[in-house]
Amino acid sequence: MNEHIRLREQQILSNNWYTLRKVTYDYQRKNGTWETQSREAYDRGNGATILLHNPAADTVILTRQFRLPTFVNGNPTGMLIETCAGLLDDEHPDDAILRETEEETGYRLTAVQKVMEAYMSPGSVTERLFFYLAEYSPATEHRGGGGIEEEEIEVLELPLPQALGMIATGEIQDGKTIMLLQHLRLQQLHAL
Repeated sequence: MNEHIRLREQQILSNNWYTLRKVTYDYQRKNGTWETQSREAYDRGNGATILLHNPAADTVILTRQFRLPTFVNGNPTGMLIETCAGLLDDEHPDDAILRETEEETGYRLTAVQKVMEAYMSPGSVTERLFFYLAEYSPATEHRGGGGIEEEEIEVLELPLPQALGMIATGEIQDGKTIMLLQHLRLQQLHAL
């Protein structure tokens, strides 16, 4: 633990969808003085995300679905193009992303490559995201995808150059998706 932090109190503000906590703690500043601070942290669990790439066709699989937070923050349709992703639900990240890939995209994979871990919004959200790449082909498709239960997910197959261009045009604004598309492109450039 960090010797410059002393937790004082944790209060649950909401446990409706996930858990929103107010945490009060003492923080030792660089000059040695202690200061009491209070912050809110939203705990939705850790997650995993994956970019599927077909090297022969240089295409990628992305998804499109409605995301309420983007809608209330200026996205006129609320629709977001993004990489397949989901919560771990007490699974190992490798297992969770294989399950999510099949549920959301319909592709059944046997191997994935973990490329990084990142905190996506560390100022307010506790989630750590595990990032993966995997190859796909027509032979790996199991069914049409689209998610389970209440999920309504559209599966998109796009040429990688077009997907990269959609970052510049603002058609792709999801952080995890931008990171994985750029990571894949950097991998390709380093292989040249």
